[in-house]
Amino acid sequence: MKKKVAVGMSGGVDSSVAAYLLKEQGYDVIGVTMQIWQDEDVDSMAENGGCCGLSAVDDARCVADKLGIPYYVLNFKKEFKQHVIDYFMDEYMHARTPNPCIACNRYVKWEALLKRALELGCDYIATGHYARVVKLENGRFALKKSASIRKDQTYALYNLTQEQLSRTLMPVGEYDKEEIRKIAEQIGLFIADKPDSQEICFVPDNDYAGYIERESGKSFDKGNFVDLDGRILGTHKGIIHYTIGQRKGLGLSVGKPVFVVDIRPDTNEVVIGTNEDTFHQELIADRVNLMSISSVEEEMPLNAKIRYSHKGAPCRIKMLDDNTLRCCFEEPVRAITPGQAVVFYDGDVVAGGAVIKKWIGK
Repeated sequence: MKKKVAVGMSGGVDSSVAAYLLKEQGYDVIGVTMQIWQDEDVDSMAENGGCCGLSAVDDARCVADKLGIPYYVLNFKKEFKQHVIDYFMDEYMHARTPNPCIACNRYVKWEALLKRALELGCDYIATGHYARVVKLENGRFALKKSASIRKDQTYALYNLTQEQLSRTLMPVGEYDKEEIRKIAEQIGLFIADKPDSQEICFVPDNDYAGYIERESGKSFDKGNFVDLDGRILGTHKGIIHYTIGQRKGLGLSVGKPVFVVDIRPDTNEVVIGTNEDTFHQELIADRVNLMSISSVEEEMPLNAKIRYSHKGAPCRIKMLDDNTLRCCFEEPVRAITPGQAVVFYDGDVVAGGAVIKKWIGK
C-alpha cells in the first residue's frame, strides 16, 4: 500500500517540485496550502512572491491540478497569530530580535500541519525546504545540510522535534535551485521562474517597527543613544527600531562609523559603539532543542551559526541546566543578537540549537 504524504504547497517552485518528486517516487500525494494570513494586499504579495498569502492559493491549486493530485486549503490563522505574530511583536518589545520563520516552521508548518495531515490519514508531511532528514546510528532523526550549501535551510529548522522529523520528507534537499527550476520547466509548471520569497510574509514592506505599532496599538517612547561610558549621543525613535550590529538609519553624526552594540529596555537606551565593540566570544542561550544528540553531558566541540547568513564558527558548548547552555567561540563573532537562534552543527548534521539570551563580555 502506498504511503500517503501531505505536501505543504506555497505556490512556489520548490514545494511544487517537491510534490512532483514524491509522486514520481510512488507516494500517494496530496497538496495542502496553509492559509495563515488572510488580510493581505494580494497584488503586493504576488509581486513579493509571498509564501503564505491568498495569492499563493491560486498558484498552488493550478500546480496540483497539473500534477493530478488532490488539493486542500486549510486555515491555520489562529495558530499563526499565536505562535508567530504575537511572538514576533513580544520579542521586539522586549529588545530582542526574533526569527518568525523558525517559529512558523516549528509550530505551524510542522506541528499544526502534521496534526491535520494525520487526521487526513497521511503518513508523512513534506515541504520544499533545502535540507535532508536522516536517521542516525544512535536512532535519532536529524537534519543534514542540503546538497546545495548555498541554499541550505537547516538553520531555520533546528527546532523540529523527533516526532516531527520521523514523519517528514524533504526531497528538494538533494538538488540545487537551478536543478529544481529545470525540473519545473521540463514538466511544464508555469511557476518555474517564480521569484523566491524574501521578506517576512506578514510584513511585506519590511517595516517591522511600523507593523508592531499598528498591530499592538502602542506607541514606543523615544530615548537616549548612549556610548559605552553612558554619555548621551542623541535621541532614538524607540527601541523596536533597532537591532544589534545595525549601522544604517541611526541618524547620528559623530564623525566615525558607529553601530548598535546593546539595547536596554529597562532604561530605554540604545548603546552605540565601534564595529569592534560588536564582537564577543561567548553567549548564553535557552529554549534548547537537541536534535542529533539526546544530551550534552560534558563540554562539547561543535560549529555554530548565530544567524541565517552566518557561515558558522568553531565553538564549545556546555549545559548550565536542562534548558540553558553556554557557548564559547574560538574567536570573537560579530553581532550576537538576543532573540536570534544559535544552531550547532556536527559536520553537516544539526546537533541542536537554542535562542540567544545574551552575550557575555564587556
